[in-house]
Amino acid sequence: MLHLRRLFATSFARSHLHRAFPGPIYSPISTRTSFVPNRLELSRSGVRVTPLMAFTASSTPDDEARRAPHSEVYRGLETVLGSKFSSEPLTPPPHPLIIVISGPSGVGKDAVIKRLQEVREGLHFVVTATSRAKRPGEVEGKDYYFVTKEEFLSMIERNELLEYALVYGEYKGIPKQQIREYMAKGYDIVLRVDIQGAETLRSIFGKSAVFIFLVAESEAALVKRLVDRKTETSDMLLVRVATAREEVKHLRNFDYVVVNEEGKLNNAVKLVESIIDAEKAKVDQRKMQI
Repeated sequence: MLHLRRLFATSFARSHLHRAFPGPIYSPISTRTSFVPNRLELSRSGVRVTPLMAFTASSTPDDEARRAPHSEVYRGLETVLGSKFSSEPLTPPPHPLIIVISGPSGVGKDAVIKRLQEVREGLHFVVTATSRAKRPGEVEGKDYYFVTKEEFLSMIERNELLEYALVYGEYKGIPKQQIREYMAKGYDIVLRVDIQGAETLRSIFGKSAVFIFLVAESEAALVKRLVDRKTETSDMLLVRVATAREEVKHLRNFDYVVVNEEGKLNNAVKLVESIIDAEKAKVDQRKMQI
């Protein structure tokens, strides 16, 4: 019904326009007219001006500016304002971020890191050095740098590590040089550390880094994952479960918490990506130098 009213109003108006203003009159929605009377002239002629006609049958200096070549309008604005328009971005480029991902054993830190590597560019995932033995499927230089305890202690003496810790009888640490090199190239840095390492990094970085805590959907789900890994003895499994219970209590020391629910890895990864995007959009951004 509304469509018919508009059609009738338009047809009726066009017939009156033709009598009041002889000459070619095109469709009201056309932008090409050889003669377009203004609204005042239409009113004086006794024609009822509809909103559609008012939009298409009016001619103002603004319309003339819109019909003028773009380059002329552009140069005219620059002349009036007294300066040329800059093509530089209105916002400065975001600073490279340091993103610390941590959580209890068995929460899926490695799985989240691996998927992030697959779906997001511009990230450098720092490879941690460790003195523990290589597990089946792990790759040297990709998952960890596997070194002996003697080699690790030598790295400590040379001050080559940003932080290190003794975890379950084995050393883990973060080499500094990797971070420096990739931040200089504009990469965001992702650090995967245990809870103890995250606490050390918080004391070093303060609020300059983004701290993300990964957690399972429940304690029962976390214990099931630890059991299903089948990488520890019964005694070691008991230690890991007890430790995981304590580590969950550190959640409030982090900036963000992400639930890595069983079978929903992509949801957790998307949430981590959203956190990175939100940090990039902040007016007051985090800034860090190593």
